Amino acid sequence: MLFLSTSRVYPIAGLRALPFERRGDRLALPQGSAGDGWSAAAGISEAFPLAGSRSMYGATKLASELLIEEYREMYGLRAVINRCGVLAGPWQMGKVDQGFIVLWMARHVYGGALAYTGFGGEGLQVRDILHVDDLYDLLTLQLRELDRHCGATYNVAGGTERSVSLRELTQWCQRLTGRFLQIGQVAETRPADVPFYVGDSRSVQAATGWQPQRKLDRLLDDIHRWLIDQRARLEPILGT
Repeated sequence: MLFLSTSRVYPIAGLRALPFERRGDRLALPQGSAGDGWSAAAGISEAFPLAGSRSMYGATKLASELLIEEYREMYGLRAVINRCGVLAGPWQMGKVDQGFIVLWMARHVYGGALAYTGFGGEGLQVRDILHVDDLYDLLTLQLRELDRHCGATYNVAGGTERSVSLRELTQWCQRLTGRFLQIGQVAETRPADVPFYVGDSRSVQAATGWQPQRKLDRLLDDIHRWLIDQRARLEPILGT
């Protein structure tokens, strides 16, 4: 089994307590700073403390991880756990609560409302993004050597080089589409929102030799071209 878990297993309060600072159009960790399971250079590692609440979604994923570990130990289930950050690419049907990269681009292509929600409504919150094709490449490597990776838990993410804030994402979408939307602002932060998550994938990279190959501009261009090429099929689903 290759289990696709999530970065949402890491507790909300712990992520919110990191020492963020504003840097341009995004939140960032102070240069050179580091702590228990995190660093400004690489992001959040598998060692980040798990004590605390993490949303119902994150809790179900963590519970699944624990059950997998029990089955692995008691029944010999061969299993690897991959804690994925934000995944994106063509054919992801982006909605407000899932797939926000596609949603943001689709609204710029087809029209519709968007808003920066939470943390003052400024759009500074940051996520790293991984192209679905890069995830596929990793899963292929893991399946080839499943015995060697059995029992491992890895963070799988695009890392700092593929991180983006909502405000920066808006600028990317404007450049690609030539369309400028008026982005709304909702200052109130929802209970499960986190201001920053960039995954540290050094463990899985060291174990497999895998490295993400598609940069953020390639990912966004792939999504944009897909939305244009498949407009007749997608606009009724992803449009306003």
